[in-house]
Amino acid sequence: MKLGKIYETAVRAGMEADPRGLPEVYRYMEKVRQDYEALPETKKERFDKERLTNPYADTRLLYGDSDLEVKCLIAGIDMEMGEVMLAERLNEKGAGIDLILAHHPEGSAMAQFYQVMHMQADIMAGYGVPVSVAEAVLPGRISEVERRVMPANHQRAVDAARLLNLPMMCIHTPCDNMVTEYLQKMLDAAEPYYLDDLIELLNDVPEYDIASKNNAGPRIVLGDGKRRSGKIKVDMTGGTGGPKEYMEALVRAGVSTIVGMHISEENYKAADEAHLNVVIGGHISSDTIGMNLLLDKIEPVKVVECSGFRRIKR
Repeated sequence: MKLGKIYETAVRAGMEADPRGLPEVYRYMEKVRQDYEALPETKKERFDKERLTNPYADTRLLYGDSDLEVKCLIAGIDMEMGEVMLAERLNEKGAGIDLILAHHPEGSAMAQFYQVMHMQADIMAGYGVPVSVAEAVLPGRISEVERRVMPANHQRAVDAARLLNLPMMCIHTPCDNMVTEYLQKMLDAAEPYYLDDLIELLNDVPEYDIASKNNAGPRIVLGDGKRRSGKIKVDMTGGTGGPKEYMEALVRAGVSTIVGMHISEENYKAADEAHLNVVIGGHISSDTIGMNLLLDKIEPVKVVECSGFRRIKR
């Protein structure tokens, strides 16, 4: 498959699995287009024009010719300097790697990944949180994440890939959308009554089963296994963790349990105060599910596993 086609497939798959729904995604993209058209010419030159066709700021083709035919890629959750050098070393041994595929954003995608957090307001509204509340508390959290990202050396790994002439791509929110959709459908269909039942269901997923065998499987971090699950929200997309105020808002909207990749200490305390059950599936294992769901769409490209990723076909 050509490099450009892989990128387009990933973006489209993310849009189709987006918890906001396609109409809302298109509405967002139209607003971006209108904002772009209103810019003076000097600012248009610096505008990231990928935003006009790709609604996910944390997903980019970072280096490489879109016409390149990809026969083999190396995939991992974090593909940084070490993994770039690993790809080069494997190629010296004849691996024939054409593409470095990262899940977590690098380069320009890392520098602006906080922009995807705006989708969290629509996701919360979909669960019954008043949109005025969802939007009011989000800007402060987005600004916090932006400040945290600003000092980073964003281009470090991409520069290494460029110097070694190794094409590089990162696919973040599309994969997160896909794992969120996959798990939410699974849990909605199974309706686990107790939290212990929920954990058993998660452990039936191959990626979580592998993680459990490596002492990093799903676990209850708030609540008790004998507590009822109630209404379950899978919270695994939107860039990173949202504002702590979302915990109380979810409870008021009728949610009893959230299933996430990870949770900050601040959000943990807020969830505890709101009497919200929290189940953590696992960060790397949950990301791995999302990447596997994507890679199922770009077969028969050969995949080399690294950086916490394990290929499971469905």
